[in-house]
Amino acid sequence: MAKIILTGDRPTGRLHVGHYVGSLRRRVELQNSGEYDKIYIMIADAQALTDNADNPDKIRENIVEVALDYMSAGLDPTKSTIFIQSMIPELTELTFYYANLVTTARLERNPTIKSELQMRGFGGSIPVGFYTYPISQASDITAFKATTVPAGEDQMPMVEQTQEIVQRFNYIYGETLVTPHILLPDNKACLRLPGIDGKAKMSKSLGNCIYLSEDPNEMKKKVMSMFTDPNHIKIEDPGSLEGNTVFTYLDAFCRDEHFAEFLPEYNNLDELKEHYTKGGLGDVKVKKLLNNVLQAELEPIRAKRAELQKDIPYVYDVLKKGSEVAREVAASTLDEVKAAMKINYFDDDALIRASIEKYSK
Repeated sequence: MAKIILTGDRPTGRLHVGHYVGSLRRRVELQNSGEYDKIYIMIADAQALTDNADNPDKIRENIVEVALDYMSAGLDPTKSTIFIQSMIPELTELTFYYANLVTTARLERNPTIKSELQMRGFGGSIPVGFYTYPISQASDITAFKATTVPAGEDQMPMVEQTQEIVQRFNYIYGETLVTPHILLPDNKACLRLPGIDGKAKMSKSLGNCIYLSEDPNEMKKKVMSMFTDPNHIKIEDPGSLEGNTVFTYLDAFCRDEHFAEFLPEYNNLDELKEHYTKGGLGDVKVKKLLNNVLQAELEPIRAKRAELQKDIPYVYDVLKKGSEVAREVAASTLDEVKAAMKINYFDDDALIRASIEKYSK
């Protein structure tokens, strides 16, 4: 069986470092590993409209922003198919068929849906599209016969929902769909990078993000304002690592070679942590290290983005060609699904012959 990746992001704004360490950096590594036969990267604009239907310009304007972030981070359109979700109408039809295989009670139990609904404060006015977007995600994943979905820990319930839909479809209609599996970040700190304010979720709507395209001076301000240990008041006080956002970011980004360049009095992060927990190491010094590390990590991305921004027609061409390729693949899967469900009436010669025989008597 071919090894295929499907992953993507909602175009509700520029991508941030949470996206980067949670999935984007890994996508680039997987793309360049040569281990996968096909890689599909989706800009999920239709999904983003489920809670932005009254503000479509927000989605429209951020399509290119996300595409720029993708390519500047290293996604190569000659190796990965980058496409726009709404340009693939076959996904909508698959979603319609899959919706009959899922109960409302099952959707209500989905942890991701629960947390997202609570965060957005819909109350009793939940858009149906948002409520059912796990089914839409199943359509996205299965349309491309994805075997692997690189994503953060928060997306595990969504992939599990897809697995259930695949199993039920195949049980009823015969083996047709491919069961996907999630690929989590191999660095625990990357499973769910917190916001700079220490809140569990980094979110554009919460204003606690550091963007991949962040201005260097603005990024430094954000790093220096980061939440640390509120009880670490004096330098000589022992500091705590638990819930300390600065150290969580260092876990996600810092490598031993960074110390040789930016803080040579330490050999590695373990030594820095030991000093901090014993006392005698101030938060400002640690934050300065983190700023240097982030600047070094993101500078090549910012430089690549600056070049891509000079040729926006090229970016649109990449998206158009990618969408054409993606639609052809999704259409093929939809044909197989309809054949399995026996609703491909005009292609079913046996059905047509049976009807002729029935009414010719």
